[in-house]
Parts: sequence; C-alpha cells; structure tokens
Amino acid sequence: MTDRSAPVFARLPDLASRALAGSVVYANDELFAERENLIRPGRAVFSTEDFGHKGKTYDGWETRRRRETGNDYAVIRLGVPGRVHGVVIDTAWFIGNYPPFASVEATSVEGQLSPAELQQAEWVTLVEKSDIEGNTDNFFEVTDERRFTHVRLSIYPDGGAARFRVHGTPLPDPRFLTGTVDLAALEYGGDVVDCSNMFFSAPTNILLPGRSRQMDEGWEGARRRDSGNDHVTVRLGARGAIRRVEIDTSHYVGNAPGWAVLRGADATAGADLDDPSSWTELLPRTRLQPDARHFFRIGAGESVTHVRLDVYPDGGVARLRVHGEIDPATLVADTVAWLDALPEPHALQVLTTDGGLSRDEARKLLAERPFASPDVVPSAVIDALLAL
Repeated sequence: MTDRSAPVFARLPDLASRALAGSVVYANDELFAERENLIRPGRAVFSTEDFGHKGKTYDGWETRRRRETGNDYAVIRLGVPGRVHGVVIDTAWFIGNYPPFASVEATSVEGQLSPAELQQAEWVTLVEKSDIEGNTDNFFEVTDERRFTHVRLSIYPDGGAARFRVHGTPLPDPRFLTGTVDLAALEYGGDVVDCSNMFFSAPTNILLPGRSRQMDEGWEGARRRDSGNDHVTVRLGARGAIRRVEIDTSHYVGNAPGWAVLRGADATAGADLDDPSSWTELLPRTRLQPDARHFFRIGAGESVTHVRLDVYPDGGVARLRVHGEIDPATLVADTVAWLDALPEPHALQVLTTDGGLSRDEARKLLAERPFASPDVVPSAVIDALLAL
C-alpha cells in the first residue's frame, strides 16, 4: 500500500459511509465483487487464499473485463447530504485490475428516487476524468460549493476499487429540523472540535446515528496514569436550547467512565472555549454505570453552540445525544443557507412544491443568489418551508 499524507479534507466526515446510512443504489456491473463494499467503514482486507467460483475474492467493487466501448459506474446515495470537499478513490489490493481513469459526478434530488429516475437527473462533474493508480489512496479535492444528495463514481473502462470516500460538510434539510432534534448528531452538522485522547477509537463515533454494536464503535482513550481526566468538545450542528441528554456506555463493561459532567458554551456570544469561565454546567458530576444508557433532563436555559463532556477519570462512551430545539433565528439563517446551496433544479422544486411560489417567482428569487442576508428570502417562504 502506498503511504501518502492525507489532505485536510480527509479529516471531514465521509458523507457516503454506510455508518451514516449511505447506500450504493446501483452499479451497471458487479460480477467479481459487490458494489456495497465501496462504502464500508474501515480499510479493505485481503487474503491470498480467498477464492470463490468467480475467481479471486476482493473486498471492494470489481466489474468484468469489458469487450465493448463504454465504461462502468456506481451510484451512491449519500447518507448525509452536504457539500463535498474531496473524494478518495481507494484501490487497495487492486494491482493488475484497477481502472486507469476515473471521474466523479453528483446530483441533488428531492426524496428517494429509483435508479431509473436518477438516470434522468441533472448530473454535474466534481472530478474530471483523471489518472488513478492501483493499490493506493487517490485523493481529489472538490471546489463546488453546492449541496448534493448523490454521487456517481465512473471508472474507465472497467476494473475495481476497494473503497470510495466522499468527505464533506453535512448540510441537513431544515424542513426536518423543527421541534426537538439531536443537536450534536453528525448528520445534522455536529462535529468534534477538541478531544483529550483518542487512543483506541475516534471521538466522532459518539455522534453517529444508531446504537453502537461493539467497543470500537464508540470513543475510548488510553488508561490515564495521572490526576487528570478525559474530555471531548462537540460543536453542535446548530445553536439551540438543550432539553435532554443521553450518555451511552453500551459495551464498555470494565472500562466505562466512573463519572461525567456536561457543560455548554455559546460561541456566538463571544465565549472563549479555552476559558473555563465561559462554560455553564448543564449536568453536574454524575455517577455512570457500565454498559448502560443514561438519560438526563436538562432545564432548557440559554442557547449554546458547544458542549463539553468530561469523563472521570477515563473510559469509553458509545454515544452522546444532545436533544433540544434550534434557536429560531438560527433555523431561519440555516434555511436560507440551505436554499443558497441547492443546485437550481432542486431549489426550484423545493420553492414551488413547499415554498408556495410560482415557477417564475422561484426563478426570480434564485436569481438573487448568493443571498446577502436571511431577509432576502420572504418570511412567507420560510414559514411555508418550515410549516410554521
């Protein structure tokens, strides 16, 4: 495997990952190795002795050798729609059977479309047809600032790829963010901005959807041998008032934290996250049990943008849920930013179907993008989109 330094965009969430409910909805061919392997978490594995009735078994997606013109491709529905900042075409273990060229296209559509319907969508190019190498991570930066729901990996003419990573910034649909939501959820834009220790597993795991299945699907640091404690700071997907919190230690039996404290801070009000006085205690030091889901009611006070979970002295946490309501002004601003980022065909559909505008009115409004301020979008449109 060629060792290359990963670019900055590779630190962003993989919007296509199966861990975030991504799916490979179609591939024109997957004779040798199934398409779903492309979005599996973790690195591809390889065994020299693993053969099946179709030949060598690969942990990736592999098509048959083409005997006619054309190329192969796979369509991926992003588990979390958003802005794509870069992609990785990982050809690990593919040496004599990798494609020499690849490109990446994207589209944004409303709802869940069938593969046939996606064929008729308007696709744009994120990565031009480019040379790629075998048995390595092929990194490609993306500069398109629009929000997408699907991507297409095209390989020329055929061959195999182990993994396909689509790194970007989640941009959730605000129509589904009214009421009480998990403000910390990665799928809603939450992210880890600071962590004391991540020796055994990544802290962003605690923001993933669903339940963890085993210890490595949570966050766990090394055993502490000093008088300090471990902590993780989460930037919420949106500024909001917190009502309920869940701290889940599932699967951590002999290595769960003994106690935990949760604090909040509002960076929009000028809070210095490095200053302890900027943090307000939301949950006082509380005893935790191993392998258990802990639920706490929080008196909804001032809105915050960040939470910090301190565990004492160390140990593993499977999930952290921070349920609350998004600040009304923040939700309006986020709705306008979402409209700003939608490709025009999708934005037109949203504004005419849910926004209450005629097609001509919608086109006139979209001609003003990028919107200079949230006030540019009529309040009646915002109210219609958010069903207020």
